[in-house]
Amino acid sequence: MGRAAISYVPRLLSAPQAAAYLSVSETTLRTLPISRRELGGKRLYDRLALDAYADDLPIEGETDHGGW
Repeated sequence: MGRAAISYVPRLLSAPQAAAYLSVSETTLRTLPISRRELGGKRLYDRLALDAYADDLPIEGETDHGGW
């Protein structure tokens, strides 16, 4: 029996899945400051860490005025 299709994004993602999730290449993904978790000998990216990284990216058109 094959793997069941899932209709949600799993919590832990492989490098190809994580790269697709962020819309970057695997090469770019590996240069980003996002730590991985180990599970069963696999190194996986936590979707919440990917979301946190994306949330911290600058927003186009906004500038940081040092709080003023």
